[in-house]
Amino acid sequence: MRHIRTSAPRPAWRQAGRRLQARAGRGVRATIVRSSIPSFDVPAMNSETPAAGPQQAQLPATLTIASRESRLAMWQAEHVRDALRKLYPACDVNILGMTTRGDQILDRTLSKVGGKGLFVKELEAALADGRADLAVHSLKDVPMALPDGFSLAAIMEREDPRDAFVSNDYASLDALPAGAVVGTSSLRREAMLRSRYPHLEVLPLRGNLDTRLSKLDRGDYAAIILAAAGLKRLGLETRIRALLDVEASPPAAGQGALGIEIASHRSDVAAWLAPLHDPQTALAVEAERMVSRALGGSCEVPLAAHAVWRAGELYLTGRVSTTDGKRVLTAEECGAVVTVADALALGRAVSDELEAQGALDIVQALLAGSPPAGKGDA
Repeated sequence: MRHIRTSAPRPAWRQAGRRLQARAGRGVRATIVRSSIPSFDVPAMNSETPAAGPQQAQLPATLTIASRESRLAMWQAEHVRDALRKLYPACDVNILGMTTRGDQILDRTLSKVGGKGLFVKELEAALADGRADLAVHSLKDVPMALPDGFSLAAIMEREDPRDAFVSNDYASLDALPAGAVVGTSSLRREAMLRSRYPHLEVLPLRGNLDTRLSKLDRGDYAAIILAAAGLKRLGLETRIRALLDVEASPPAAGQGALGIEIASHRSDVAAWLAPLHDPQTALAVEAERMVSRALGGSCEVPLAAHAVWRAGELYLTGRVSTTDGKRVLTAEECGAVVTVADALALGRAVSDELEAQGALDIVQALLAGSPPAGKGDA
């Protein structure tokens, strides 16, 4: 693991950790791209500078939140609504429930029907035409590059980012017998399962959280893998039999975090949302999303990126796999991250290392619809 020097002085403390293979003497290319988070919404951590507040723009009589209509999505929107009502009791905050294209297509995996954008396009249309002032998303479902005219104005404090093992009959993945059927909606999780548990059968699992649980309960699967955050938010912690270690199953970029999207020209809305923004979560997920963005940011690639704060430094892990799990590339970097630019540089350093190990060969082959050739297990 290399230590990445950013704009902040390097702390004396540095945690010892496992070291991954890296090219000796290889420099870090810190390519900074346009962040989806406005810079005024990401102050330096522990900064005493006050965030932009609603006094800079008169509060409207109403604010409308666009949301998908699934139970989890509505919980997330209600969570934001309740926070805004507490901040601004004179403002009537309501929710516009919408059905997205991603909610309608249940017989195919996202990678085959258009990717993550299927969950946000209708909500963005509501922002563009004024039906809604903001939209609430599970950040892992938000495309790595937002369309022109939209931005993430706030990222809220993160829930548990780990994957959860859910089963009615087995306590863990290790307890599953050969041939047991495991359901997942994610190529990332599928690759992990095929790599670590080749004796299991992995099948696609679509639908909202309640639909997925019902498929498990009627016996379609011996177990399913879900995001722990969604289960915890809906009070379904008892369905979790085990939480997957992030070393074995690094989460998707942004997993467990909520993002609030607005039309870019709505600086007034950004100011009202500023108190909901959690800078440390935002910097972590910006680094994660940079890894995914640099490598194509596609649902068609089994890609993980997970950042965690340790004693003032951000430790970032990135992983790219073939879908059969036979080739797994991992890179880790750490640094003292203070600004969005620092976070993006750290993400770029991890993606650089993955590229040096051959990640682009995997990405390009998967996007072309063919397995990578001429490579052994890694």
